[in-house]
Amino acid sequence: MACLLADEIDHYRRQGWVVPNFRLPAAQVAAMAGALEQLLRDNPGVRPEKLVSAHIAGDNGEGVRGSRTFLDLALDPAIVELVSGVLGADVILWGCHVFCKPAAEGYETPWHQDGHYWPIRPLATCTVWVALEPSTVENGCLRVIPRSHAARKLHDHLHEERSDLTLNQRLAGGSFDESDAVDLELQPGQMSLHDVYMIHGAAANRSTRRRTGVALRYMPSTSVFERNLRPADGKTGLAVDFSKRPLWLVKGTDRSGRNDLDIGHRR
Repeated sequence: MACLLADEIDHYRRQGWVVPNFRLPAAQVAAMAGALEQLLRDNPGVRPEKLVSAHIAGDNGEGVRGSRTFLDLALDPAIVELVSGVLGADVILWGCHVFCKPAAEGYETPWHQDGHYWPIRPLATCTVWVALEPSTVENGCLRVIPRSHAARKLHDHLHEERSDLTLNQRLAGGSFDESDAVDLELQPGQMSLHDVYMIHGAAANRSTRRRTGVALRYMPSTSVFERNLRPADGKTGLAVDFSKRPLWLVKGTDRSGRNDLDIGHRR
């Protein structure tokens, strides 16, 4: 069974992110690559950077026809165990977003903090970003601002009316120093983990190579997915519906006792 090493957990705590030594087996990566191509065929009218809730099979109610294969990835015991290393023994899966940036015209993801968007209280989430294709500086890999999570503070975000962005909100100027950024270059099967307060983004893909990653979202069950909250409602450029978003208890128990596990799947 995979698990985060002590120094990897320490790095995550101090820096807000980590690239673990563990990586998916080649056969699993190949299967996911096939699932990606099918997902793209099933969603010809959706920008490939905006494949939200791709783990919910069929019409997911958020404008995407998803695939069970991405749910299987999110439920993978090895990945859940990695997440448990930073979130604890009680873990809920609540989201999955496929970011596929086409060659030459892949959208920019502006600098932002994930916690600005999500109805989780207390705010706590670990995102696992799994590379299905090489993710490099040239094709717009994930970039992070180390230690930007430490203050546990959400900075102001500005709304942008643009059609060439993955998200339509960007951190206000003066929130951070972009010269501190670290590029998280990954090969297929590698992954990074980052904290909900981490400032991160990704440049547009102007290269000749497509870049695809799957963001898997997990929360500790001591927090509650508050379905009545609408953070940044209507301003993100993404058609999300938190009121019916399924939750999967993937490890332990619901410590809060308040998470609605009837919508979705009970373990």
